[in-house]
Amino acid sequence: MRHCINCCIQLLPDGAHKHQVNCRGGPHHGHQACPTCKGENKILFRVDSKQMNLLAVLEVRTEGNENWGGFMCFKKGKRCSLVFGLIIMTLVMASYILSGAHQELLISSPFHYGGFPSNPSLMDSENPSDTKEHHHQSSVNNISYVKDYPSIKLIINSITARIEFTTRQLPDLEDLKKQELHMFSVIPNKFLPNSKSPCWYEEFSGRNTTDPYLTNSYVLYSKRFRSTFDALRKAFWGHLAHAHGKHFRLRCLPHFYIIGQPKCGTTDLYDRLRLHPEVKFSAIKEPHWWTRKRFGIVRLRDGLRDRYPVEDYLDLFDLAAHQIHQGLQASSAKEQSKMNTIIIGEASASTMWDNNAWTFFYDNSTDGEPPFLTQDFIHAFQPNAKLIVMLRDPVERLYSDYLYFASSNKSADDFHEKVTEALQLFENCMLDYSLRACVYNNTLNNAMPVRLQVGLYAVYLLDWLSVFDKQQFLILRLEDHASNVKYTMHKVFQFLNLGPLNEKQEALMTKSPASNARRPEDRNLGPMWPITQKILRDFYRPFNARLAQVLADEAFAWKTT
Repeated sequence: MRHCINCCIQLLPDGAHKHQVNCRGGPHHGHQACPTCKGENKILFRVDSKQMNLLAVLEVRTEGNENWGGFMCFKKGKRCSLVFGLIIMTLVMASYILSGAHQELLISSPFHYGGFPSNPSLMDSENPSDTKEHHHQSSVNNISYVKDYPSIKLIINSITARIEFTTRQLPDLEDLKKQELHMFSVIPNKFLPNSKSPCWYEEFSGRNTTDPYLTNSYVLYSKRFRSTFDALRKAFWGHLAHAHGKHFRLRCLPHFYIIGQPKCGTTDLYDRLRLHPEVKFSAIKEPHWWTRKRFGIVRLRDGLRDRYPVEDYLDLFDLAAHQIHQGLQASSAKEQSKMNTIIIGEASASTMWDNNAWTFFYDNSTDGEPPFLTQDFIHAFQPNAKLIVMLRDPVERLYSDYLYFASSNKSADDFHEKVTEALQLFENCMLDYSLRACVYNNTLNNAMPVRLQVGLYAVYLLDWLSVFDKQQFLILRLEDHASNVKYTMHKVFQFLNLGPLNEKQEALMTKSPASNARRPEDRNLGPMWPITQKILRDFYRPFNARLAQVLADEAFAWKTT
């Protein structure tokens, strides 16, 4: 009996040849031709992420009287499949050897933007410690990337030619109130005059058996915060004020915010600053309430949940409010003076830049630009708030961000691929929209494989300076902080009008190791490619120049780091 097998094999992850066509042979009929192959006999597969077209027809003939010993114990169908699989495996191995010796013969993936090379990432079976072979392959790829630089430079030039730092139109207070009616009904217009932080008393109508945090969304949606709120419950009832048969609780907002940026040392600054006895932070390090939680965003890709009301955010400052309340109620002037020096801080690194939720909640957009930004609402309640920003070379920030958030297949090659893809996406947006519209474009931000936009510091800072005075900002560089922690922390103390520390306290604050440093496995990946660094420097250069101009400090141009 004669069997002939003609198949179009599906081994393409990128979407081509999505349907595996039925094999012909034996008693099976009614086959369908592969729509991509158009009837031609082809085996299409990928090796090292490269698409290859090899061999047209596989024929496996078996005669009924053949006797191959133990091999005959298999059923005819299984024999056919086994032989077929061996042939495929042989072809894959042979083509892999060819690809290593003759890389110029391989065809780049058609599913990448422009003419950029496809991702030459390691195979799943390759040992990461096998550095010699990988280094040789990476060196070849780096040379290839250098050859592609002129085409990428054209994209950057196209973006640069369209950069225009325009002044945004500020919303009216009444428009802000319409967007957040509940928030404006909870937070008063005036705060207690004898507290450095913006605080006020509000009536608490619950009984002594009531759980004040029963409906707090931070507790409901995250188990890791439950122990924090257990501590808040224990302290709650001992810190209520009583007047005219009613209970009152002290509510507070932060006196200062560390607003950004991610991977710029904000965690280290937070960990050191909270060691100062006069500083009390929120119960959770990064509440992300102003930018995400008040819109019901935990992770944007997971969709929207119930919005976290402002009361849930205020709960996070209860421990600090208890100490401030204790000072306000103290009988001695010394105790009052001690407690009244306490200031509250909050450190969400998304506050400065993340306005991705606006497209879901705000109408009346002007040419794709958001009508309201986070700072508009903070300024409406706290026009005197103090704002701390920690920045770093945006080129290095992006690579650190990639290493921290990428889940698999991390490498200098993969980073280069993602950078080139993000640049082309950003250019496509700039061809039709303004710079601000592209920076705050939620669809674009989610599509870019690396967070290129987070390093556009000048765009965000200019928008914050449209509502807050420059004197309300302290702008720091991570490079300066890393080289002289003591000097940086003294600048922060001075900015926040904090009292001096004793020698022991200062030693503890300044000599402790850096927080949230790069993980060992990420350090082993080494730096980005020099050509990738050059591309990013070209892209960020006009934005850094504008930032240095605004701050009157050439160090923020990061010409040398």
